[in-house]
Amino acid sequence: MSSRQSVTTVTPPSTAPTGEVGRGTLLGFAAYGIWGLFPLYFDALKPAGPWEILANRILWTLLFCVVVLLVVRDFSWVRPLLRRPRLLAGTAVAAVLIAVNWVVYVAAVTSGNTSEAALGYFLNPLVTVALGVVVLRERLRVLQWVAVGIGVAAGVYLGVSGGRVPWVALVLALSFALYGLTKKKVGVSLDAIHGLTVETVVLAPVAVIALLVVGAQGDLQFGHHGAWHTSLLVLSGVVTALPLLCFAAAARRIPLVTVGLIQFVTPVMQLLCAVFLLGEHMPAERWIGFGIVWVALIVLTVDSLLSLRGARAARRAALPVDDCPR
Repeated sequence: MSSRQSVTTVTPPSTAPTGEVGRGTLLGFAAYGIWGLFPLYFDALKPAGPWEILANRILWTLLFCVVVLLVVRDFSWVRPLLRRPRLLAGTAVAAVLIAVNWVVYVAAVTSGNTSEAALGYFLNPLVTVALGVVVLRERLRVLQWVAVGIGVAAGVYLGVSGGRVPWVALVLALSFALYGLTKKKVGVSLDAIHGLTVETVVLAPVAVIALLVVGAQGDLQFGHHGAWHTSLLVLSGVVTALPLLCFAAAARRIPLVTVGLIQFVTPVMQLLCAVFLLGEHMPAERWIGFGIVWVALIVLTVDSLLSLRGARAARRAALPVDDCPR
């Protein structure tokens, strides 16, 4: 669910047939809608702790991926991958980053900090743009600089008004932005199901160790709270893989600008779940901080739409996109 491309890349309108674009849009909403409901799902997994949930999520996702690959008999990509150590190393780095994101997110939800987790995903596009400047040496347009500046102001305000740095939001935003950056650099050669399989293979030993440690401490909850709770832990693999596959299918059918606009469904739904369904208290200063972040996101959205319109105009004039006025 990387959003760097959605806010920094000028993407031409989709050339897919209208029906494909419609299906892609529905798949995009399905992916981000499922992610938006994650707070309710992970809250239902209590009293399992974040490490046990992470371990189950990794192992059952790996099993799901293997079953899918067995059904479609799709293993021809494995041998070429093993001959590409740089791609393997990059995928391993991506696996660690997404594991950090998963465990922090689950810990936030199960400890009653879903609203701060939602803030992290609102901040994610801004952090991604900033990484583009710092890591990729990209040149930002004026509105992108304005959006990043507003985002920094929001972070400072939330830290000062709340009396503490919003570490959960920052770790989530940074880990997911770095995950997207890593996937962009080394992971584009792998399909979604292949990449997820490799990432969960890398993380499987960590998952096993986590379960052994939790079990040794007497805190293992699997199978101790009825069939429903156990089933939810088992299904965490499907719940993890399904939106990723929907997203991959959507990204092939619709412009990245459209994907970028749809992505805000997730943190909005997470915030609504936190306030109205999980009963979390949102102090006034946090609402103000969210409002500042939303202003930054509106600026980014306007920039993306203007950039897309410029690209269309350049194409109509038979000019390269790079010659389009910035």
